[in-house]
Amino acid sequence: MSSQFSLTRRGVLGGLAAAGASSLLHPYSAFASGNTAHLRLMETTDLHVHVMPYDYYSDRPVDTAGLARTASIINRIRSAATNTMLVDNGDFLQGNPMGDYIAYERGMHDGDVHPVIKGMNVLGYDAATLGNHEFNYGLDFMTKVLNGANFPFVCANLVKGQLGSNGRKDSLFLKPYVIVEKMITDGNGQSHPIKVGFIGFVPPQIMNWDARHLVGKANARDIVDAAKAWVPVMKEEGADIIVALSHSGITGGRYMEGQENASLHLAGVDGIDALFTGHQHLVFPGPAFEGIEGVDVAAGTLMGKPAAMGGFWGSNLGVIDLMVERDGNNGWKIAKFTTEVPSIYKKDGRKRIPLVESDPKVEAAVAEDHKATLAYVRRAVGETSAPLYSYFALVADDPSVQIVSQAQTWYTKQMLKDGPYAALPVLSAAAPFKAGGRGGPEYYTDVAAGAVAIKNVADLYLYPNTTRAVKIKGSDVKEWLERSAGIFNQVVPGKTDQPLINPSFPSYNFDVIDGVSYQIDLSQPSKYGPKGELENADANRIVDLMFEGKPIDPEQEFIVATNNYRAGGGGNFPGINDEVVVFVGPDTNRDVIVRYIVDQGVINPSADANWVFKPLDNTSVLFETGPAGKKYMGDVKGVQIEEAGDGKDGFAAYRITL
Repeated sequence: MSSQFSLTRRGVLGGLAAAGASSLLHPYSAFASGNTAHLRLMETTDLHVHVMPYDYYSDRPVDTAGLARTASIINRIRSAATNTMLVDNGDFLQGNPMGDYIAYERGMHDGDVHPVIKGMNVLGYDAATLGNHEFNYGLDFMTKVLNGANFPFVCANLVKGQLGSNGRKDSLFLKPYVIVEKMITDGNGQSHPIKVGFIGFVPPQIMNWDARHLVGKANARDIVDAAKAWVPVMKEEGADIIVALSHSGITGGRYMEGQENASLHLAGVDGIDALFTGHQHLVFPGPAFEGIEGVDVAAGTLMGKPAAMGGFWGSNLGVIDLMVERDGNNGWKIAKFTTEVPSIYKKDGRKRIPLVESDPKVEAAVAEDHKATLAYVRRAVGETSAPLYSYFALVADDPSVQIVSQAQTWYTKQMLKDGPYAALPVLSAAAPFKAGGRGGPEYYTDVAAGAVAIKNVADLYLYPNTTRAVKIKGSDVKEWLERSAGIFNQVVPGKTDQPLINPSFPSYNFDVIDGVSYQIDLSQPSKYGPKGELENADANRIVDLMFEGKPIDPEQEFIVATNNYRAGGGGNFPGINDEVVVFVGPDTNRDVIVRYIVDQGVINPSADANWVFKPLDNTSVLFETGPAGKKYMGDVKGVQIEEAGDGKDGFAAYRITL
């Protein structure tokens, strides 16, 4: 098989999504003959309860998410094809406050229909599989949600109790596959039956990520092993086309049993004709997968078979167009294919421009749940005993960063407590996000002491990063901090009012590591340049680095909780990359903070001054921050701050005497 009509894939289909040319048929539909038919397969994936185009954390509409928006593409694409089928590839049940509202507040009672299922029921799905987040609220909750769907769920590797001697011997929670017998119309307008089989897979890592819900009740078989067990059965039962619904990403290299991102190797299983993938929150075909052996980004194939990954939160629709032809035995086979991932928006610099409007039927289906969720996020979920602010996050240990680290440490210890790294000490790395800069003098976190609402979490954590943990040595901890300390200019001892902050250094690369204490010697040059390049090998800004009151052992091993950006090499921190990642969490850092607040009831974000500047005689520095920070000036620990007049562009100037 090979990809055909590349101009069509990039031109006509993209035009349908952008311009709504619903009357224009796809070439496969237009040119099918009496022996061939066009079958268009569509995928949503990683919806994470994003039905409405709304960010509940910041309490505002958005143009970059929402099944209601994706539905408009689904409607248009259906109108441009003779025969279509729609599937979901998992991770629909958890991931935003609407999901938490249903799980923690309203609950699921017999006969209830979950709002994400309400939205999906409107669109007429043919099949769906599970993602790892479906288990976050427990098996009973998940089962009640699945019962509300008017389409089948399949999963071939989610096993009740212990694994069987082989995949065929497993006792499964769901049917491993479904074979949908569909009437399709050929190029002459004649109808014929076709049997399309859908088989589903979930990452085996659910047994680690949701051990508290699954251990003793469930197991997960290796994805490829499960496929080899069940795909031949599907062929025996007459499936003409077999489509894998793989809630698993795409990685290259040698296959390892239990692999999390196994879709490339799954594509190599004989009998699978096409694949929908997900889990990675990426787009395929797309440049993120260039250079992987067995992956053809231009053709949109894995091991030569058509595949698509439709982004996340409804951002894209995965589309596989098949030209199927009769195989001479009243069956069907794939003659040609194309793949595409149309988006609900386009980028224009920092702007996100919508390409579609919402489907009113989907919005109407969840209108009451949306209203209830808004009330939920605007209501307090906990309290803070001290204000949360970031006005001084670049010059002193800070409460807005402190609470993120507290939540990350709490979460990571829970997730690793039963694994091989349980005995290692857990540190946490977090950076200030809202710290003025180009955002202006009002671009700071500022939450008063008292009630904390879920939407306040947006002030604490701007980005939808996901949790990660790395295993490194004490020497690596020091280098991590040396890289962070590059945000500061070198100062001359004995000189006053020197500029402190390097404005070209982004605040999100200024990591504070909690769980150790240290000083920063500003008289030293920065060891690393703005992009993480080694500039001054002999420089040592990080001094008195201590763990549990003693100098840190360069050889001691630590777990450091962080996010996917940093753990994946973002910011070019020395030695921090995928090779040292030991935990890839299923949750966003935002969700972790919300859970921590709910768990604690009352949080204490007061900074503990675990880092300070090294004293320098007769030396002072100047920095700028938002003028509203004045009310917190006396609360900052580890440093004495005084006003120094007006700054530029509405900022206020402050002085620190070292």
